[in-house]
Amino acid sequence: MEQHLSVISLLIVVTMAFLTPIILHRLKLNFIPVVVAEIIIGLIIGKSGFNVVHQDMWLSTLSTLGFIFLMFLSGLEIDFTAFTGRKKRQQLLNGKMEPNSFAVATIIFAGIFVVSLGLSYLFVIAGFIDNAFLMTLIISTISLGVVVPTLKEAQLMKTVIGQIILLVAVIADLVTMILLAVFVSLNEPKHGNTWLLLILFAAGIVLYFVGKRFKNRTFIETLSTGTVQIGTRAVFTLIIVLVGLSETLGAENILGAFLAGVLVSLLSPNQELVHKLDSFGYGFLIPIFFVMVGVNLDVWSLFNEKKLLLLIPLLLIGLLLSKLVPVYLLKIWYDKKTVFASGFLLTSTLSLVIAAATIGERIGVISEQMKGTLILVAVITSIFTPILFKKLIPKEVAVNKKLPVAFLGANQVTLSLSRELKSGLYDPVLYHLQMDKSEKQIADSLFEIVEIPDYTIDTIAQTKVFQSEIVVISTGNEEQNAALAIRAKENGVPRVIARIESPDIEQSLRDHQIEVFSSFMSTKMLLRALIESPAVINILSNQETGLYEIVMMNSQFDGMTLRKFPFTGDIIFVRIFRDKDSIVPHGDTELQLHDRLIVTGTKEYVDELKRELEFCEG
Repeated sequence: MEQHLSVISLLIVVTMAFLTPIILHRLKLNFIPVVVAEIIIGLIIGKSGFNVVHQDMWLSTLSTLGFIFLMFLSGLEIDFTAFTGRKKRQQLLNGKMEPNSFAVATIIFAGIFVVSLGLSYLFVIAGFIDNAFLMTLIISTISLGVVVPTLKEAQLMKTVIGQIILLVAVIADLVTMILLAVFVSLNEPKHGNTWLLLILFAAGIVLYFVGKRFKNRTFIETLSTGTVQIGTRAVFTLIIVLVGLSETLGAENILGAFLAGVLVSLLSPNQELVHKLDSFGYGFLIPIFFVMVGVNLDVWSLFNEKKLLLLIPLLLIGLLLSKLVPVYLLKIWYDKKTVFASGFLLTSTLSLVIAAATIGERIGVISEQMKGTLILVAVITSIFTPILFKKLIPKEVAVNKKLPVAFLGANQVTLSLSRELKSGLYDPVLYHLQMDKSEKQIADSLFEIVEIPDYTIDTIAQTKVFQSEIVVISTGNEEQNAALAIRAKENGVPRVIARIESPDIEQSLRDHQIEVFSSFMSTKMLLRALIESPAVINILSNQETGLYEIVMMNSQFDGMTLRKFPFTGDIIFVRIFRDKDSIVPHGDTELQLHDRLIVTGTKEYVDELKRELEFCEG
């Protein structure tokens, strides 16, 4: 009978986790993060609501695994290219020089930590909590899981202000996770000495170099397909090894999981593997964990203690002050709306607060009611801060925004293409070796070319190439093209296109998510198409009725059917690519964020539609 009840509880939790995103979508509640909605659903079916779910072995095990995997993905979310500081400072729209993102983010987080420490002592003096260190960690932490998708939706990830916000969140994640491990080692007698944590980090460094050595071996690539999936197996082995080592050394298992995520991020995994890990985590284990957080949270017990009720608004004010005061440094470069919007978004906190509160309650530093209060406040911040951010952040003028495209190597193809792109939505720049006077006079009269002494990586790094949205590399040396393409990708360029004729080099570049074109293959495919489908070639080559790809980034149209789509230009939707699915559009087809739309129509209307869907904010 007990086993039967166990399965029933698991069935309810998994079913509700499945239904949660569907309910959000149907009710148009996209402003609520899914993980927050899962906690709310847990509240409804758990102790605070109908109490139809009870903790048991199945749910306890899966929930713990979900928590571990959440910490792993939190580490994986950290993009260490943001710390390189490679970007040259440019002029902002207000005429001021943009700040150094890393330096400003570091100063802001230091300010957040100092203010959080001061507020924590006030909470201790007021009698709300006994441990100022734990409260400092809770106040200073920031949720990457809320910050990253909010910045992506607002299309601010590549802007200076977006990078500053992201860096502050990343630094907060790293520092608070390490300090949480130190806190546990200092406050739990059965745990080992703090210095033992160095063994864990040393093991992580060793595993990193082992992974780097074997990552690109041929036999690893062979074993990464089919039923073997060696990459996925390696990741799960890494998680278990570091979690086990973490517990053995007296640290929390989540520190080992977080470290595993950081190591995988440092190894620059291919996006297919990251997608698999995200799918498994957020599709199965993590929703169970968040639903169970809500299930075990007894909100009604909080009303029995007036002190805890008073703590909720006070802690919300404290969280806001801890972020808004240090973030006001940005007023040197930005307007008040941007500054306050940044402060509100950085107030969002969730996963690490749940971790800190759970650990604090387990080792007896805080009560179960205090744990519930802290988690409830974290949930509240994750709901309202993204909304306030979107309302306050100034919208850029989309009509003047163009995508920067860098061409390395001037030849007949790149010269002609750059001129055609210039009149559209793109801002192309050609980089070529220094020319003699006669060549330069001819080139300057027709094209805008930036002369460089050579195509070495150091020279390219001194230009604005790596700051472009798209980089096309077409020098006369394909080994050079490959090296530059990999470096451009490592420097965070979203799309890198390289001219490569060798099939072996082509495959290795595709593994780095680099797009490849070949003169031989292009000519061959064109000739075949002319023989088999001459009408298709006419469509592709005719600029007035050609095929164009548009990425749907405007949240205003998310969930809207094509039948209700307000655009009136002569545009026909030919195909919609959604993840790996290819959809034939019809009147009832709903548009979704990040859909790749293949359309045909007059170029004037296509450009207008691109501005509406790709550059506008919802």
